[in-house]
Amino acid sequence: MKINRDNLINRFLTYIKEDTTSDPASETFPSTDLQHLFGDFLVQECANIGLSEIKKSEYGIVTASLPSNVGETVPVIGFVAHMDTAPQFSGTNVNPRIVENYDGGEIQLGTKLILSPSEFPHLKNYLGQDLIVTDGTTLLGADNKAGIAEILTAMEYLIAHPEIPHGTIKIAFTPDEEIGRGVDKFDITAFGADFAYTIDGGELGELENESFNAAEAVIEITGKSVHPGAAKDIMVNASNIAADIASFFPKSETPEKTEKYEGFYLLTDIKGGIDHAKMKYIIRDFDKTSFANRKMFIEELVSKTNIIHHGAVTLTIRDQYFNMKEVLDKHPQPMALAKKAMENLGIKPIISPIRGGADGSRLSFMGLPCPNIFTGGHNFHGPFEYIPIDSMVRACEVIVEICEINTEN
Repeated sequence: MKINRDNLINRFLTYIKEDTTSDPASETFPSTDLQHLFGDFLVQECANIGLSEIKKSEYGIVTASLPSNVGETVPVIGFVAHMDTAPQFSGTNVNPRIVENYDGGEIQLGTKLILSPSEFPHLKNYLGQDLIVTDGTTLLGADNKAGIAEILTAMEYLIAHPEIPHGTIKIAFTPDEEIGRGVDKFDITAFGADFAYTIDGGELGELENESFNAAEAVIEITGKSVHPGAAKDIMVNASNIAADIASFFPKSETPEKTEKYEGFYLLTDIKGGIDHAKMKYIIRDFDKTSFANRKMFIEELVSKTNIIHHGAVTLTIRDQYFNMKEVLDKHPQPMALAKKAMENLGIKPIISPIRGGADGSRLSFMGLPCPNIFTGGHNFHGPFEYIPIDSMVRACEVIVEICEINTEN
């Protein structure tokens, strides 16, 4: 199998230059018009390589099909990637650079930052390979435009090689995954796949059938602002109450202190003054009982705070997605197929939990079993993001191999 490496690289470099940052404050779907525009562009990309049934919904979701070339009935497989980049760091004016034949040393990112193997030891796995890196001022966008480029390049390969047997293949590109809304408007029935894969993972070989249970907690505090010279027993400082609330969260249960199957709380945003303050937390845990206990902890903390401050605090908790393992354990075929495809290609599957989420988490609970497969990228959501080109090529190969061996059963 010889994937067109140049086409893959050109697609990826083109896609990441399109600003598709999602906006959690927006009430529209998609949350930004830029995602709509990128969806229009992807419609044309699908047409250019010869896909059929190409559509962009009113919600910006792009879908397309590759018809079966075999006579027998085989499962319909879907491949999904998301268009948006994370709002935590700039995705505007991405200016990537290709580091050829990586020598194992430090990589200068623009004028201020250094991508160093002492801080990111996995760089040592890519000696002699070509890496795509940032200029240190933006994220790269491999999460998840690498997935889009890999899916389309794999479809292009199958169309160019009709001798490779495959059933009907469905693809979808969704907006707003990074803000937890990616499949809010996804029509599972219209998509028509029996199972699917998100191409949204990290390093070469990642194959994931577990994700966090996830929720967002929004805490709002109403204060009372008066002149500080006459504030005694009258002023209620909302920012001080917010600081008190934050101090009660366990310091050892944050992302920077946890790994593997450990859950956490993350204060993602805090704003305010004397008269009003607002805090946003995300809650993550693999275990359903622990997840429920985490939400209860916040509810009880707010309740106790309200006793002291006479109802000054309100709390809204919204579940975002759940651990897809609950569904995928009942539908083992997609995991078994992906594992076999990787092994056929000499790739060691790394079956591990996602310390995050993907559209597949929610799609699985919506009735579309959907594990997650690697893109090859590292250090998502920030300026140290990079991706080895060889890993991208291998992701394309895995997609093609899945489609082919699906016909063997």
